[in-house]
Amino acid sequence: MFVAGIDAHATYSVIAIVSNTGELVQKPVRVRSSEADRLDALLEPFRPLEVVVETSPAWPWLFDRLEGPGVHFVLAHAKRLRVIAESNYKSDDIDAELLARMRLAGLIPEVHTKSVEQREQAVLLRGRARLVRQRTQMANRIHSQLHNVGLCLERGHLLTQGGRAWVRTEAWPRLGEERRMFITMQWALIDQLEPMIKTLDRRVERMGRDNPAVALLETIPGIGAYRALVIATETLPITRFRTPAHLVSYAGLAPRSSQSGMRPIRHKSIPAGANRWLRGTFVRAVVSHVANAPDSWLSESYEQMKQRLGWQVARVATARRLARAVHAMLRTGEVWRDQPISQKN
Repeated sequence: MFVAGIDAHATYSVIAIVSNTGELVQKPVRVRSSEADRLDALLEPFRPLEVVVETSPAWPWLFDRLEGPGVHFVLAHAKRLRVIAESNYKSDDIDAELLARMRLAGLIPEVHTKSVEQREQAVLLRGRARLVRQRTQMANRIHSQLHNVGLCLERGHLLTQGGRAWVRTEAWPRLGEERRMFITMQWALIDQLEPMIKTLDRRVERMGRDNPAVALLETIPGIGAYRALVIATETLPITRFRTPAHLVSYAGLAPRSSQSGMRPIRHKSIPAGANRWLRGTFVRAVVSHVANAPDSWLSESYEQMKQRLGWQVARVATARRLARAVHAMLRTGEVWRDQPISQKN
């Protein structure tokens, strides 16, 4: 058995191979991304082989090229590889060899490799999220101009026809010529983004119709086609999360804990290196769920915690309970039920 560490970049990769005894059998060598056949020839004599690659934009094509008979692909969590990230002296050759040796020592934090279908879904979902974020930024710039002259409009209302009419009738007389021009330009940019977002929304709905998990998740009040597809893309197959606690941790909804000596356990903020797409989806779903189903067990739990702990803590804690419910639904195939689940795990 051999282990190949690959330090992947956009135009090239550096490969180093060690044996199961730790002997360096292939010194680091640079292979251009356009030389895929050369990469195959380099690795062929060392099968069975484990290939270790850090998460980066270059890993998908390496996975598609290398995964197969005699090759096991291992995707390493780049942010959690502290030995490499915090090294005082770094080079491509050192990083490639270190990846291989860390795999031999069992020190590689692995990441699930998404299928081609899930990667395509992720491209669609992330592209839509970026367009919506840009639209929100433009709306915020308009809000800023209104605030400068002492005016305030409810968030979200600005993107409606009624909101625009209010700005043109109520705010326009108090705005200078330059502010008016700036607001008009932001509206023009928003108008360009709107049809793109609607096109992606239709694609999301069409893609969700072919996914049974999406239909299951849409039975949860506050979760529509987009959020359901995000959860399905980031969590399936659900069997890789042995317990609900594993999914909660993966989504970054469990606070970090530390203990030293005889001191009590201290709970800190939620971790930054978790799946931010999944975490954001669960947290925002709580807001929508409370608005759409104020009498559900989840909404009641949120309101109780909100009174004791404040809305920030309550929202994350409720998102944690929602993640547990999602785990149970995807594992059993049952639709949303208006009753709490067990908190054992």
